Amino acid sequence: MSLNTNVTLKEIESRKEAIEDQLVTLFKANMKITDWDVPEADDQKAAELICGILQDKLDEIKKDVEQGEYRNY
Repeated sequence: MSLNTNVTLKEIESRKEAIEDQLVTLFKANMKITDWDVPEADDQKAAELICGILQDKLDEIKKDVEQGEYRNY
């Protein structure tokens, strides 16, 4: 592993918890918005739909990464 790779790995690992927390915050914020907009909302269904949206976008980003879109970001 190159020095740059090690430094990058350490940097991302140091922010892992913050990145995960931001994702959870995004999910929960959208759950709250759904409850505000639709008080009788099916929370389980809302959670599944929000997860699907997040996963679809994550899959799109992953594909872009694999294609080198962020190589020189």
